[in-house]
Formats: sequence, C-alpha cells, structure tokens
Amino acid sequence: MQTILELRNISKSFDGKAVISDLSLALPQGSIGCLLGASGCGKTTALRTIAGFETPDTGRILINDRLVADPKGGVPPEKRRIGMVFQDYALFPHLTVKENVNFGLRRAPGAEQNRRISELLEVVGMSAFQDQYPHELSGGQQQRIALARALAPQPEILLLDEPFSNLDVALRERLSMEVRDILKQSGTSAILVTHNQHEAFAMADAIGVMHNGQLEQWDSAYNLYHRPVSLYVANFIGEGVLLPGKVLADRQVETGLGTLSGQFSYPCRNGCPAHILIRPEDVVHDHDSKYKAKVLSKNFRGPNILYTLLLPSKDTILSLVPSHHDHKIGEEIGIVPQVEEIILFEELSTPLHSFPSSDDSHIVMG
Repeated sequence: MQTILELRNISKSFDGKAVISDLSLALPQGSIGCLLGASGCGKTTALRTIAGFETPDTGRILINDRLVADPKGGVPPEKRRIGMVFQDYALFPHLTVKENVNFGLRRAPGAEQNRRISELLEVVGMSAFQDQYPHELSGGQQQRIALARALAPQPEILLLDEPFSNLDVALRERLSMEVRDILKQSGTSAILVTHNQHEAFAMADAIGVMHNGQLEQWDSAYNLYHRPVSLYVANFIGEGVLLPGKVLADRQVETGLGTLSGQFSYPCRNGCPAHILIRPEDVVHDHDSKYKAKVLSKNFRGPNILYTLLLPSKDTILSLVPSHHDHKIGEEIGIVPQVEEIILFEELSTPLHSFPSSDDSHIVMG
C-alpha cells in the first residue's frame, strides 16, 4: 500500500528545549493515524510541523512521496494539499453553512462549487442547515461543517487538532465514530492529535503514543493495549496493575495472584524477576473460589464496578465486576485469574511513580 505521509527523524526545539526528538512514522494511503499523549508531549508541535506552521530542525517530511519540509524550509502550508480541522472549529461567523464550506472552493467553476457543497453537506448530514449561520448550530453540528469545509478542496491528507475536546463526552464519542465513517467513505487519509485514548481507539487505524517528544510505540489499538513495548505505554493505555513476579518456565510465571500460565508477550529467561501487567478484566469474581481478596475501594460505573483488591501477598490489583455484585469495603471476595497473554517486563529500569498520570489510566505498583 502506498504511503501518503512519512516523517523521517523529525526534531524540533524551542529556546534550546527539545519538543520533538527523532520522530519517524509512515501512514498508508487511506488510513487514519493518531498522535496520542498527555499535554506537553509534543503531539501538537508534530502536527504543526506536518502542516507547515513550523520548520523541523532535523529530518524530512514527505506527503505522497513529495518532499514538503526539511531544515532548509519547505513547501508553504497552502500548497501542501492538506486540510485542517481545529479544536475551536474556526468557522466564519458572518458566513452561512454553505458559504463556509464553499470557502475552499472559490477558484472552482460555479457548477462544480454547488455540486461539491451539496455532496459534502449530504455526507456530513447537514443538508438541511445550509442557509443557517454557525451561531445557530450546536457544537457537534459546527464540527461537522468544519469537517466538510476542510474536505471541500479534496486534500491529500486531513489534520485534526483535538477536534472533539469542546464537546460533551457522549457527543464526543459518537462524533468520533461518525467522522471516521466520513473519512473512510471519502477515502481521505488523516492524522488526529488527541489526549483522549477513547477517541484514538474509535477513529485511528494506527496510534502513536508520544512521551517527552518521542514516539514510544506506533501500532494498532489492540497491540498498544495487549502488547505495550514500554512501561510508559503500559501505564498510559487502559487500566491495570504491575505485579512483581518471577519466571518459572516458558509460559509460566509466579505472582501474588498465584502461578499464571499463558503466552508471554516478550521473551523472558527462566528465573528472571519481572513485572506483569494485570488488567481489571483478567481478574474474575467467583463466589465459589477459595482464593480471596479484600475490597479496598470501589468505583461504580453503571454496568460494572471497578474494585481495588488486596491480595494475601499484600499486592494490590483491580477487578472489573458486573455491578449486581455489590460488595462492601473490607469484605473478602472470591477471585479467579484468567490471564491468557502474559504482558511482562523483565526489569523496572524507571520508577513507575515518576511517570505522568493520565486521566484515562489507572495503574499501580503491586
């Protein structure tokens, strides 16, 4: 598959402070990529550099095999054939919906303008609102118009900068899936920047977790969750606990949850100390189990309760349990580990507490 966007060893500093360091990635034609990370990780600077608003200190950027940026300069933003969707929509308040979408089509013949506007408003479900002004629309409707305007000139790649952050949670999740459908329907390649992993999972084919200006892992959502390559990725993606353990044999490790058997995510020699990532869904509540754990705290989530449990080994774990199993703090409940793929790290080179926390993660050291 042809590559639409390629970053080769991109670095960028401001006032002597590195914001992006040796960033490399490739996005296939028609794919949606995402740069995911906490505030200050460098993801927005990376997007601005792709757009042409910043010049890289080192490296090269290619769009559709055409060099658009290197330290010497590059192609101006308006000639890179990119579209931009911003956090604040950036719609023109004095123009109607139709006129906003038409903004990028002014050089096209009139008949072509009308055809393209009608086509895009139909795609984003806003045909009935073409004569209204932005202030007459909801946030979600405004974002759809911003998307239609960005798609109007048929860009080679669309850049989305935290496009849903001003919306409420329910609308944000629904709109992210709708935008993915629209991009796939139009065959548009895109790069999304967000701090919200749920948006990243809903939209992107490939996700890059960024930390301190570096790309920790560029991979599918499945692999980020089930096969994180670093402790930072394990900490940032999803919820879980790192339990200390010891490898007994191939596919077998001893932990505070007992001896776990399963496929190792990474090779680890026999006898080596390791830290094993246990997700809440790996710990199943079972009234009849002889193995008990004490409820330390609980987080009611509607259909589920996330329990924090104390093991007899004094390690702490998480367990996601159907909410009709409502237990009290201090109560002992039966549990059964069901860990099929064992995610383990042979050594803990960096103290886990030094990592910045994420609103979307919950990981503790056993």
